[in-house]
Amino acid sequence: MRPATVQERYEFYHQEFRTNLVREWFRGWTTPIVFAVVIGRHTKIFPVEYRRERSRTILIDEYEGLRDLRQYCMEFRPESVYYDRNLYRNWNEARRGQYKIEELGKSFGQQLAFDIDPENFECPIHGTLGKKLSKRQGLSFCRLELQLAQEQALELIDELSEYFGELRLVYSGRGFHVHVLDDATFFWTRRQRLTMIRSLVRRGYLMDEWVAGGAMRLIRLPHSLNGLVSRLAIPLDGIESRSLDLVSDSRCIPGFVRTPKR
Repeated sequence: MRPATVQERYEFYHQEFRTNLVREWFRGWTTPIVFAVVIGRHTKIFPVEYRRERSRTILIDEYEGLRDLRQYCMEFRPESVYYDRNLYRNWNEARRGQYKIEELGKSFGQQLAFDIDPENFECPIHGTLGKKLSKRQGLSFCRLELQLAQEQALELIDELSEYFGELRLVYSGRGFHVHVLDDATFFWTRRQRLTMIRSLVRRGYLMDEWVAGGAMRLIRLPHSLNGLVSRLAIPLDGIESRSLDLVSDSRCIPGFVRTPKR
């Protein structure tokens, strides 16, 4: 698992990006969808012509279809592609993209999602996140930490299934996202969201309150390339994913890793 080069990113979006699967992910979504890219904030790898924009979050809110999204990705060759979980009434509202977090559940809706990252787990070999940061190891993680995150994501799916009817699990290329698609949760208030996540944290779940609480509205786009680790973000079947080795599973590996150039 390594960062993808600019050329590899281009090759992926030109040859492998499955817009039909992206369309399926948004099946039933009737409001404007805003996408976003980050070109090189974390990897420091970027096209020379986008040096000044390498750390910005660039919103994509002018497109006619997913073919246009592919073209944007081929142009920017980003390390990461996201979508906005907010529900907007119209494109003018979407392009403003501004709201007070306290307004969640009133004039807006937002898809409820939980983010579980492997670097947040204490590793018997590499220690805590704080220890790794003190050693300037950044947000690195090992296979054991990934396995711990995978196990907790599956436990979370089991727990949430007692309360919600439609859940989706996504491997982000690094960690895991659990999306709740029950209609009522789109209009939960911030207080409702924080009450649930804090209850889960008290029971031992490690997750990002910034995402589930609603402050971070962007989340990695399924079927896009996670250029930080050269892996695809893919939806997983909960039962099947219990036995998957996500480091080596072919569905997660882009062509440029499977067949490296000599």
